[in-house]
Amino acid sequence: MQEILMFILPDCPYCHEAKRLIDQLCRENPEYRKVSLRVIDERAQKELADRYDYYYVPTFYVGGQKLHEGVPDMEKVRQVFEAACRPAP
Repeated sequence: MQEILMFILPDCPYCHEAKRLIDQLCRENPEYRKVSLRVIDERAQKELADRYDYYYVPTFYVGGQKLHEGVPDMEKVRQVFEAACRPAP
């Protein structure tokens, strides 16, 4: 399994929606609970966030690859977790 990096802003409604979707996915698929999810507040961890190329939050990276940026939906977040469940190349 690979770690998911999730870049957020605490006051972002789309970030809150992504977290809600993640919780729902983890309830539906216990395998997703095993995935390491590292949530990065781009204001609190500016140096780390500046190393990644994105404009909107939430943004998800797996294995150094950006998989989703912006408004989340269930299928997009599921795809991020599916990618994280695959072995690293």
